[in-house]
Amino acid sequence: MVNNVTPKIESGWKSVLMPQFQAPYFSELKETLIREYDQKVVYPPKSKLFAAYDTTPFDKVKVVILGQDPYHGPGQAHGLCFSVPHGIPQPPSLKNIFKEINKDLGIELPDNGNLEHWAKQGVFLLNTFLSVREASPLSHSKIGWERFTDASIEALSEHRQGLIFLLWGSNARKKKDLIDLNRHHVLESVHPSPLSAHRGFFGCGHFSKTNELLNQMGKEPIDWEIK
Repeated sequence: MVNNVTPKIESGWKSVLMPQFQAPYFSELKETLIREYDQKVVYPPKSKLFAAYDTTPFDKVKVVILGQDPYHGPGQAHGLCFSVPHGIPQPPSLKNIFKEINKDLGIELPDNGNLEHWAKQGVFLLNTFLSVREASPLSHSKIGWERFTDASIEALSEHRQGLIFLLWGSNARKKKDLIDLNRHHVLESVHPSPLSAHRGFFGCGHFSKTNELLNQMGKEPIDWEIK
């Protein structure tokens, strides 16, 4: 898709999002990305743009966590919101997520911040914007990504049943309007950022509550321990 690099995307997602891929706005988005990757330093790597979609198949999604845009420092972003690859220091919000898991479930604080283990269990780790320029937060917030990721949330809401959406912070909570609350569960909190975590993220208990809901629906709970 970008300079002859076609990011992998799981077939179920590809099918349900085909109208987006074929829409005029997506052609414009693609042209913008080609130009940006050519002329700027952009994260994540081109091959990881759709990593959230490829790691968590559409029919396997059980939980949705929404982030805003990818980390904008070298080596941090790899296509899963809040996650960093092995060997990369944990950003502050991710550290706070792990602190809450420790408080909520007694799971030890991990030595890495790679959340692929969650994604492979059905935790869809979606950023609202899927790319960003280096050292420039929200630099790709107006190029078309939000239309695409809103359509992704709407597809989950319409075609799946009994999903659990974790909406942390004002930007994520705005997406509640896209979700059919008669079909799905929504857990809301302030953002885990150090600026807000003490105003309600710490103590929210979302990880144990998620597993309680999954158990009630007869689904396998999430192992929140980082591998």
